[in-house]
Amino acid sequence: MGDQHTSIDVLLVEDDPGDVLMTREAFADNKVANNLYVVNDGVKAMEFLRKEGEFADAPTPDLLLLDLNLPRMDGREVLAAVKADPALRLIPVVVLTTSEAQEDVLRSYSLHANAYVTKPVDFERFIEVVRQIDDFFVSVVKLPKH
Repeated sequence: MGDQHTSIDVLLVEDDPGDVLMTREAFADNKVANNLYVVNDGVKAMEFLRKEGEFADAPTPDLLLLDLNLPRMDGREVLAAVKADPALRLIPVVVLTTSEAQEDVLRSYSLHANAYVTKPVDFERFIEVVRQIDDFFVSVVKLPKH
């Protein structure tokens, strides 16, 4: 029994309903049935990760897909908080954003993002990029156990 195709829990932090829908579709079309959880702002992301309030029974995600431009608490603040928290810092974080600005790329990596991916505007390309991220973290990367 190999574990190369085990399902993982993924938290998507995204406020754009269209991007949420496309990400859900990419996951649904992929061969591995991962559990995709979605929150639409940075405050909810931290509540989910810390299992607070309505998220008391939330799983600790194996992967965090994080948009930078979020309401209430932006993605940079979420990234900084996750990587500063000993209980959360081992969760791989992929910044998935529309920003191609070099300062966002540099700041994300300086805050210890594991990868920075610019969202393609083309629907098919977006689906393919999300599938590649999913495949990489399920089939290629060895994730830490919680």
